[in-house]
Amino acid sequence: MRILVANDDGYLSPGIRALHNAMKTLGEATIVAPDRNHSGASNSLTLSHPIHARRHEPDIYSLEGTPTDCVNVALSGLLEEEHDMVVSGINDGPNMGDDVLYSGTVAAAIEGRHLGHPAVAVSMASHAPKHFETAATVMRNLVAHLKEVPLPMDTILNINVPDLPFDELAGLRATRLGTRHPSKEAIKQLSPRGETIFWIGAAGDVADDGPGTDFGAVRDGFVSVTPLQIDLTRMDSVAPVSAWLERLS
Repeated sequence: MRILVANDDGYLSPGIRALHNAMKTLGEATIVAPDRNHSGASNSLTLSHPIHARRHEPDIYSLEGTPTDCVNVALSGLLEEEHDMVVSGINDGPNMGDDVLYSGTVAAAIEGRHLGHPAVAVSMASHAPKHFETAATVMRNLVAHLKEVPLPMDTILNINVPDLPFDELAGLRATRLGTRHPSKEAIKQLSPRGETIFWIGAAGDVADDGPGTDFGAVRDGFVSVTPLQIDLTRMDSVAPVSAWLERLS
């Protein structure tokens, strides 16, 4: 099995190195990741200029681009051999609830799935994680299981791991995305040159962490495993919107 390992924290992050080592126990694993932190990049592609790729070790590459760039380029030209799966992470911080809309880690997995490969994203559910090896062990077990018992090809798994020693985990739990309140207001400042600048506000507090959510599972010590899909169509609204449009005409 050949596994492409990507992330949004950069190819030097401790999380991606722990994940890479774990994936190498299952087959050939290659890192293709940004040359710097690209947290919050979502599914953005670099279209304004060419992307430079650099090989640091036989199985480690960095790109001057976004997480989505990395997976796209890796699977469509950089790597000579076809890869079987895309695993993105281990992110330095959680990607639960509304976070998935902004996450470069999740976006890398989405790009892998969009290009026809099984894909998984994994994050530490802490902003100051200490137990990357716990997530690495979880992913080694989960990816091995995914190889033996595949899920439908339209499924992307978003994994969030409590920052605990592996033996203290309560288990794994299938979950849905929770929700957050709207993000905090942008912070307005003046630059040293007197220009008005803004810092994007912090993520909102958790709004829905009830039973079945990723927030609730992690709070209770479980690894949350949330299935995602690319198709964002709200199918149950197609007919009502059609009727609404008829009134317009």
